[in-house]
Amino acid sequence: MRATNQSSISEFLLLGLSSQPQRQQLLFVLFLTMYLATVLGNLLILLAISVDARLHTPMYFFLSNLSFVDLCFSSTTIPKMLTNHILGSQTISFSGCLAQMYFLFMFVDMDNFLLAVMAYDRFVAICHPLHYSTKMTPWLCALLVAVSWVIANLNALLHTLLMARLSFCADTTIPDFFCDVSLLLKLSCSDTSINEMMILTEGALIMITPFVCILVSYIHIARAVLRVPSTQGRWKAFSTCGSHLAVVSLFYGTIIAVYFNPSSEHSSEKDTAATVLYTVVTPMLNPFIYSLRNRDLKRALGKVVRRKTLSV
Repeated sequence: MRATNQSSISEFLLLGLSSQPQRQQLLFVLFLTMYLATVLGNLLILLAISVDARLHTPMYFFLSNLSFVDLCFSSTTIPKMLTNHILGSQTISFSGCLAQMYFLFMFVDMDNFLLAVMAYDRFVAICHPLHYSTKMTPWLCALLVAVSWVIANLNALLHTLLMARLSFCADTTIPDFFCDVSLLLKLSCSDTSINEMMILTEGALIMITPFVCILVSYIHIARAVLRVPSTQGRWKAFSTCGSHLAVVSLFYGTIIAVYFNPSSEHSSEKDTAATVLYTVVTPMLNPFIYSLRNRDLKRALGKVVRRKTLSV
């Protein structure tokens, strides 16, 4: 039987997370709540950093970029899922699926790069505190973020164009709530060896290089912190690093579990749980982990909330 070319495919079918109506209702409420928490938390951080001049520092500049990326990251998948549930539909157009995949790649890469940049920022602050202001200049900070955006867009464009050239069989059912690249490759009737090779080489390089930079940064940070004579100072530094490393472990662990394991080791339940963690849970937790434990940001958030309350 001849495969149906992608030009004849007008839409894909997203099965979501469950086929049981009662569970679908529960998941709808759960995902809506998590999405609203993600939007509210990240918007508050962006607002607090923008209005408080004391937070106009490299650390908070990177944090504001991370909040923006997490907000966009969640908005790439969850609204479509919620809309389909309300409309009683499970479809997504072919172009919409490719667009969703493009933005997923781009925002995952940006999360990846920003985690590395934030680790480098902490490395300079802890290991070279006297030279922090001369090393982490506004020009360098803007350059690091700009280069990250360029690389993330080029990488996303590469994988999207490679996907667009494939042909797809009559079965266009995606057993997930978004257009995941690994699931799309399984539906293709074309030779996907180039796509898979690029994911395992160029894609792996994009993910592993920042991860190695994070490890190196924290090895130097740990050495510097262990030389601090004050127990309270060591605990404060390790507490901050522990929060960052927890998110790093969650982010990279789920990415590796989904995309860089042999296909024989995959199970739909584990893959779905992993994708929910890095597409929904991690962007929601980042504002709390990185920010709400920060005294300066808490103060800025309090001022924003009080100002809004008084204006009402």
